[in-house]
Amino acid sequence: MKFVGLVTAMLCIVLWTGSAAASNVALQAAISKKSTRVQAPAKAVDKPVALSEEQLAVAPRVATGVLPCELAHKVSVQAHPEHAGHFAVESGKQRFVMVPVATSTGAIRLEDAARGAVWLQLANKSMLMDQRQGRRLADACMSAEQQAVALAMEKNPAPHLLEPLPVPQDGTAMK
Repeated sequence: MKFVGLVTAMLCIVLWTGSAAASNVALQAAISKKSTRVQAPAKAVDKPVALSEEQLAVAPRVATGVLPCELAHKVSVQAHPEHAGHFAVESGKQRFVMVPVATSTGAIRLEDAARGAVWLQLANKSMLMDQRQGRRLADACMSAEQQAVALAMEKNPAPHLLEPLPVPQDGTAMK
């Protein structure tokens, strides 16, 4: 929110003065004051979270490895070496220890509840989110399988909900 306030103040200065030089100075000030909060590395899990059978069943479906993301980001997702069903997720200097959370949609969701981080894995992409700040830390992260699904979705998009249903070619009417 502070960054948004700085940008708003910068725009007010530019509009009030009408000067390009003032806008450049205000922009540099806003960028230099932008929060560069770096989270400490995740500590080892002293007491692992007890997981249900449903949560443990999700673990084999989690895409692991180093996944490339948009804007040249990378996210590493690895099974925790000591605790079944736990995952070490790293993006830049941020490190999280996450566990699966049951979903009704079929999406794979990993959470680090203590730090407010969420890893969402869909069929065609994954994303790392900071729930506390309400923003994405990394988006459009894709494993090889997810890239194949994304390509297939691009080649064969789902029909629009408002388009009429296709008519069968054999001449029979749909009832």
